[in-house]
Amino acid sequence: MRLVAPRLGQAGLTDDAEVSVKLSALGLGLKSGEEIALRHAREVCAAAATVGAKVTLDMEEHRTVDAALGIGNTLRQDFPLTGNVLQANLRRTEHDLATLAQSYAAEAPARIRYVKGAYKESVQVAFRSKKEVDRAYQRGIDRLMSAPGLRPMLGTHDPAMLDYGLVAADAAGRTTTAWEMQLLFGVRPDLQQRYAAAGQTVRVYLPFGRDWYPYFMRRLAERPANLAFFLRSLRSTRSRIARNSASVG
Repeated sequence: MRLVAPRLGQAGLTDDAEVSVKLSALGLGLKSGEEIALRHAREVCAAAATVGAKVTLDMEEHRTVDAALGIGNTLRQDFPLTGNVLQANLRRTEHDLATLAQSYAAEAPARIRYVKGAYKESVQVAFRSKKEVDRAYQRGIDRLMSAPGLRPMLGTHDPAMLDYGLVAADAAGRTTTAWEMQLLFGVRPDLQQRYAAAGQTVRVYLPFGRDWYPYFMRRLAERPANLAFFLRSLRSTRSRIARNSASVG
């Protein structure tokens, strides 16, 4: 982060930049891991704050949820823009959203990236079918949009869910600046462009650093549909480049 923050500042991106980190990469799995991860996450937040960037704590498998939410709540005391991720497929998430909604006010809302969830979990702790996950995701969208103390960040490439978010936001009286969509770089750029052109706030999630490639491939592999979207986008981009090169030649 000490390297990323200055570069974001130099590029003039800090007003819109969000840095996402996994707590497991900050020591959460070690002995006294929660204390270690909090200390390191605080350093990341402090570095981001020097250039005006925001930090969001990624969510991992279900046993890390309490630690991630606890660390997020602690960090928001000094860094109010720190975000958390919640996964719709986990059965506990609706309760977690309700708790967060009661804990924060409109003046200082908690930033929540809401995803469907990519970790393979047991049926005891997670919904397994697509229909169940989609229904849970919609219920979560309703909760997020109606809670003044939460800022929804919908992390999905599912146009049906994004369109549902538009309807829910309108019903809740949210402006386009009071919530946002978040999509992976290279996956459904058509959706990104369409919603941005319509005036929605759209954030593109870009892997960064030496290990960006294996990370990106893991994200694609987690959901085969994402890989299909990416390959179609890549094919379309290559065709466009070929056409442009031919016209120039």
